[in-house]
Amino acid sequence: MSYKTHIDHYLEKHGFEALRPKAVLFDMDGVLYDSMPNHAVAWQRSMAKFGITMTAHDAYATEGARGVDTIRMMVKAQLGRDIDEQEAQLMYDEKTRQFHQLPETRVMPGIPELMAQIHADGLQIGVVTGSGQRPLIDRLLKDFGDYLEEDHITTAYDVKQGKPHPDPYLMGLRKMGSLAPCEALVIENAPLGVEAGVAARIFTIAVNTGPLTKESLLQKGANLVFDDMLTLSREWRNLTTEMIC
Repeated sequence: MSYKTHIDHYLEKHGFEALRPKAVLFDMDGVLYDSMPNHAVAWQRSMAKFGITMTAHDAYATEGARGVDTIRMMVKAQLGRDIDEQEAQLMYDEKTRQFHQLPETRVMPGIPELMAQIHADGLQIGVVTGSGQRPLIDRLLKDFGDYLEEDHITTAYDVKQGKPHPDPYLMGLRKMGSLAPCEALVIENAPLGVEAGVAARIFTIAVNTGPLTKESLLQKGANLVFDDMLTLSREWRNLTTEMIC
């Protein structure tokens, strides 16, 4: 398929002359790792300990946001009280504990091939995640150390406002060498993450690896939506040849 119409629409919307990617910014959960089913279980188990009912759909719908922000929202909605970030962090620590009790998740099919192509194209690779757990950062470096530097990882602790605000991806641009929005691509799988990439004015590619609808990603402004990572990997060359580098 041709991607030129989508690229032209992006350029016209933001007034950019050309799309010249120098870096690709990946979300982590549901993009690099097939980890969202485990996160959904960990959210449900941990929040139940604090009297919060959280469904698997809630976990997917809030994916990408800082964990403490999700917790503060849920506590306000269900218990009717405001909590500070410190209390929310204690609750998030329990969610982290529950997550690490579950079996290790696999690298998303298609990611090794896609990473290799991006690296061969001479583009930098970064990760922008709503997580900040040190074991997950260590695993990123273990699995993708041939392509990824720790200085190119943006976590929940690098920003005060997480996704859907643009701040995480703006920080990602800064960590990649203060790139302009038209010098990067975002690869996301969650509505809040798509919204953040779009708000940062970066060409945002959504990959629908979860149970949400394709429309939920398009409604947040995704420039392109692929059904899975294997499809994006197969289409990578066709997509990049239509970009003006």
